[in-house]
Amino acid sequence: MSYNIIASLTCILRNCNNRTPLTHIKQTHVQILIHNLTHDLTLQTDLLLAYTKASLINARKLFDKMPERNMHSWNIMISSYVRNFMHYDGLSVFGELVRSGLRPDHYTLPPVFKACGGIGGVRVGVVLHGMVAKLGFERYVVVGSAVLDFYSKCGGLGDARRVFDGLVWKDSVSWNSMISGLAKGGLVLEALGCFRNMIGNKVKMDAMTVPTLLSVCGKLGDVTKGKEIHGQVLKNAGLCDDIAIDNSLIDFYSKCGCLCDAEKIFCSMRNLNLVTWTTMISCYGVHGKGVEALNLFEKMRDFGFKPNSVTFTAILASCSHSGLIDQGKRIFKSIRSAYGFEPSVEHYACLVDLLSRFGCFKEALDLINAMKQVPSACVWGALLAGSLVHKNIEIGEMAARRLFEMEPSNASNYIALCSIYDSRGMWNDASRVRLKMRSLRLGKTPGSSWITIEGKLYTFYQGDSTFSFGKTTCEMLKGIIKTLPLVHSEIHIENQLESSLCG
Repeated sequence: MSYNIIASLTCILRNCNNRTPLTHIKQTHVQILIHNLTHDLTLQTDLLLAYTKASLINARKLFDKMPERNMHSWNIMISSYVRNFMHYDGLSVFGELVRSGLRPDHYTLPPVFKACGGIGGVRVGVVLHGMVAKLGFERYVVVGSAVLDFYSKCGGLGDARRVFDGLVWKDSVSWNSMISGLAKGGLVLEALGCFRNMIGNKVKMDAMTVPTLLSVCGKLGDVTKGKEIHGQVLKNAGLCDDIAIDNSLIDFYSKCGCLCDAEKIFCSMRNLNLVTWTTMISCYGVHGKGVEALNLFEKMRDFGFKPNSVTFTAILASCSHSGLIDQGKRIFKSIRSAYGFEPSVEHYACLVDLLSRFGCFKEALDLINAMKQVPSACVWGALLAGSLVHKNIEIGEMAARRLFEMEPSNASNYIALCSIYDSRGMWNDASRVRLKMRSLRLGKTPGSSWITIEGKLYTFYQGDSTFSFGKTTCEMLKGIIKTLPLVHSEIHIENQLESSLCG
């Protein structure tokens, strides 16, 4: 009789999912208590798993009262906390596990590494890596991939490479972690090279690979490689309707200046989420199409989507890029009045940028003074940028002083103030700022151009004679210019182009 009850209750609990009402699980719990079955460890573990899907608070209460726990119970509690981004709680339970004298298994460690990556716990992660080696879990793919992902997220690319190279078998998760780590570390060409090796090893790209690769191509402005990846997506039926991939495609085409292609992706999508709308609004904004961004923002709301903080940043930035001051002020006010939450520092920065670009410095300063948060560098930077546009010395000096305190090693702030002084012929003040830069050993990062030739990226600067294709490029440019009918005004343009490219 007891066996039949246990079997029935077990079946009920194992059929629970994230949509199961908490009251349903509690009723089952009551039946366990009524029939005095708290001694059954398997049943208690099933109940714990059911609670984690509905209420972590109730799950933890049960976990703390369990007379006996097996490794499965510990793993359920740890992974549930980490899955819900409660990384410190997950690590705390893991600490209890270690102190209890139990030996963690290969299911325990992956979520713990994920928790370390989530909080930037490098020291704890390194100690855990030593535990992996000591316990002999390095041969498990799931553990090796977790260690690799941890090092990738925490910036330890050298360690990540060593772990990756040491993996006996690499699945798509391992390759994705390595590609993502290289991309986040700014090694975009290496990330693309890793992707080529992945394809060369007959590992198929999945929904996790594509967004990272498109982000890399967007940073490089490599339209050809991005379109090649887009083509592979179209050939794979399992990837065609993936919202995250479509959102990444919109962002990629936007960054590469292909607004029409971004619009085509957006219009062809069958399912749209808030990220889709926000990405497309931002896309219109960076291309100076503020009116289109506003229209899309209104259309998004008509479809029942409620804008979040990122959406408001995108639409306010769009208004700033297009000089839509009245619309920007109206949207900023609606954040609090219509949606009931406080504007973030980024929202203030966008509106300050919009106001200062129009020369409304008093209004911009009043806005900054009214902030409940401490104004960040992005807010003062927006004010400084507006001062540069209008050559406003007083406001520019005030914003620059704030920025010098907050970002003493950011050369762009000193350069902006110098430019304001230069525009007003205040040479002594400009020289004083440049001397300050020299004493701090700050230099201006030179502007550069780049081109991809046969899959290899070449970067060159004005007057750079070391560029390997420089001589060929200059000869080709001269040939093109000679074939064109030059009028007098074009000769000056010819000389400027030749000087810029050929040094």
